[in-house]
Amino acid sequence: MNSRLLTALRSRNMLTRSVALAAACILSAAAASAQAPAAAGSASAGKVGVISIRQAIGSTAEGKLAQAELQSQLAPRQNEIENLNKQINDLQQRLQAGANKLSQEEEARLRQQGQRLTQRLERMNTEYQEDGNTALGDITDRIGRKMVDVLDRYARENGYVVILDSSAQNTPILFASTQIDVTQDIIRLYDQAYPVKAGVTTPAKPAAPKPASSQPPAAKP
Repeated sequence: MNSRLLTALRSRNMLTRSVALAAACILSAAAASAQAPAAAGSASAGKVGVISIRQAIGSTAEGKLAQAELQSQLAPRQNEIENLNKQINDLQQRLQAGANKLSQEEEARLRQQGQRLTQRLERMNTEYQEDGNTALGDITDRIGRKMVDVLDRYARENGYVVILDSSAQNTPILFASTQIDVTQDIIRLYDQAYPVKAGVTTPAKPAAPKPASSQPPAAKP
């Protein structure tokens, strides 16, 4: 479980998760705008499109920058988790190598130390995942809010009556032609509307780590 968590938070695609709420807002706004009186005259000839909201949010210049910043901010805690995991592995190897050789007292001491380290690792993993997901949600919400305007304007100007999210689990899309996919158009228009200026960043703010236990950390085996 630890390795899967570390891989997920390292991935450049981490921003593409937990976007169901943003996608619902975007699609609802686009559908409502497409059905507005201004487009009523062309409703019979209206177009249908699809978009991968997850890909769009994660592929904008702002999204890529936010991913890199979040990864950098979480790196110290990630390193701490990896170091703690190494301590546990080293302790397990000592126990295996000392089987039938260690005294009962020494073996019991090492096993208790391993339990303490494992509990600490589980707690750190949980906090790391929760804080990462919170920061990720903030990034997604920030970009998603602005993408609503981009998609709304795009739908109205191009005569779309509905645009479906192909990345949403509850969207029953069995097939969609690439000719009606507007994902790349929305990414391009978003980057034009909200360019990322060189040297200016908007760092993600992961939740502050919870206070460490008052109990001093166990010594390395």
